[in-house]
Amino acid sequence: MRKNIVAGNWKMNLNRTEGIALVEAVLSKLPVDNKTHVILAPSFVYLHKAAKICSNIPKVVAASQDCSANKKGAFTGEVSASMIASCSARYVVLGHSERRVNFNESNELLKEKVAQAFSSNLKVIFCCGESLKQREDLVHFDWLKSQISESLFHLSSDDFANIVIAYEPIWAIGTGVTASTDQAQEVHAFIRNLLVDKYGNEVAESTSILYGGSCHPKNAIELFSQKDIDGGLIGGASLNADDFVAITQSF
Repeated sequence: MRKNIVAGNWKMNLNRTEGIALVEAVLSKLPVDNKTHVILAPSFVYLHKAAKICSNIPKVVAASQDCSANKKGAFTGEVSASMIASCSARYVVLGHSERRVNFNESNELLKEKVAQAFSSNLKVIFCCGESLKQREDLVHFDWLKSQISESLFHLSSDDFANIVIAYEPIWAIGTGVTASTDQAQEVHAFIRNLLVDKYGNEVAESTSILYGGSCHPKNAIELFSQKDIDGGLIGGASLNADDFVAITQSF
């Protein structure tokens, strides 16, 4: 059974006081009968505090926005998966387009990061997505297939139970432009069919696939009503407690 998931990626926003206040505001506004799995991904510097606040709240956990591909050692500024796990986080976001573009993260590097996450019992939100040029050149499906297959398809069926995939069209991140519902559903269905071909129906039908591209309260209900869209990886709208909670209740 696929989970309905809404994850908030705060990126490099909010200081510690603001971040903790946002965690508390989100939790205070979630309905008592909340059925959506909520994941909050704050900055490293207050990840532990955020995770601790969420620890006794059903269906709410914390995530790291990234982890190192290395276990430990002389890697100044890096944060290892084991450090993240020791902060009580449950997930790590890997392969976000901003990491791929700004830090030149390759599919092979992300494969190594996935291995590190799993070694510390962290679940992975694995991001994939195409640029506007790749979509215009009609190579976006091949690009998505390479991102997913080269970083994830070495995993066993059992391991894949710890993967959530987030499709994020790069051209719709932070631009205010959203993929149409039909465009988003088409890509989500394509990704699910990749999983069917590799792992079979059971894995494909139990893997949550999220949409991440300018999702907000006004379009979330329509997006989440699609057959293969199981929730969202939310950027800007996750910084407003009212907007974020509204999105979590859009199923």
